[in-house]
Amino acid sequence: MWAVTRIMRRHARGRRRRGQGFPLAIRRIVAVLGALGASAATAAEPPPLALASGFRIELVADGLGAPRMLALDSSGALLVSIPSQGRIVALPAARRPERLRSPVTVAEGLRLPHGLAVRDGHLWVAETGRVLRFRYDVTTHSATEPVVIIRDLPAGAHHWTRSIAFGPDGRLYVAIGSSCDICREGDRRRAAIVSYALDGSNERLVARGLRNPVGLAFDPTTGALWTTVNERDWRNGGAPPDFLALVREGADYGWPDCYARGGALAPDPEFRGASDCRDLTLPSVELAPHAAPLGLAFYTGTQFPPAYRGSLFVALHGSRAELAPAGYKIVRIVLTANRRPRLEDFATRWRAGDRVWGRPVDVLVGRDGALYVSDDHGGRVLRITAVP
Repeated sequence: MWAVTRIMRRHARGRRRRGQGFPLAIRRIVAVLGALGASAATAAEPPPLALASGFRIELVADGLGAPRMLALDSSGALLVSIPSQGRIVALPAARRPERLRSPVTVAEGLRLPHGLAVRDGHLWVAETGRVLRFRYDVTTHSATEPVVIIRDLPAGAHHWTRSIAFGPDGRLYVAIGSSCDICREGDRRRAAIVSYALDGSNERLVARGLRNPVGLAFDPTTGALWTTVNERDWRNGGAPPDFLALVREGADYGWPDCYARGGALAPDPEFRGASDCRDLTLPSVELAPHAAPLGLAFYTGTQFPPAYRGSLFVALHGSRAELAPAGYKIVRIVLTANRRPRLEDFATRWRAGDRVWGRPVDVLVGRDGALYVSDDHGGRVLRITAVP
């Protein structure tokens, strides 16, 4: 059922010769180094992951620092946010498929840019405290004429990432995490999903009680919004399950007063809030505590087998180093009408024992039907395809 995908490095071997003069030796060394540099773009290897049978993985780009969220422009180029560098880069398709893609800086000098969206010739970028709109040139992969659309998002603090997505209603949805591990927030937009009109007006609270919602994805068939949520930590090192939620308008998912486990809601044993945990909404899929679900994407391509179409892929970033291993994989959620969602492992072994090969952050279906994955531990973007 499972196949470990490994791509081995190729080694060039040269013949040893005697009696070569010094200038010729120097020329040969330079030639060898140049050849090695030229072949580096084709010799790099992805981490030794285990993929579902019938799939393979390859490296698209590396040396990116800590890449996070992904988007796709109209040319098929990947757009990648790198918050730690304050910039957005594009990864245009390489002229030769076997070569790595070279990053092109789209915008820089940003404050923790995270969420990305492309719409009507513009690139939308969520910094930690505001949302910007740029005019985007798909030919040069450059973003110019920045306009502040939302200027007063609660910034920084415990959870600083801001993710964005456009809904079928044309509104911009923003995921905002809490300012603390567990507390009573003063800003109602914290631990919530909020939506806005395209000009940043008409703010609406969509759902609350979501300690740290990160990924946002709309089901292309039903138009329903799904999100990934990282739950609280308890002082004894334990935690309730992280989860995946079908977001319902006006719903409260419990944080900080209550948490979900085993399909039931219970009061938090440490916070002791005022809620009796009634009239709250249960998550759709419970995940392992500390699994850290981040990006998610519905599979809309045709490159994968037909059974995968409509599946929801979720990146589990993985637990912190001091905790028991959890996550470190990509899972597939099979959604079927009138049945509970089914979870399957899809790409595992990002961590093997104490060795961490990578930590998946975001997933995106490319124009070619491949599933692209950002990895902020390995500083790379990967591509998963079905084997013909």
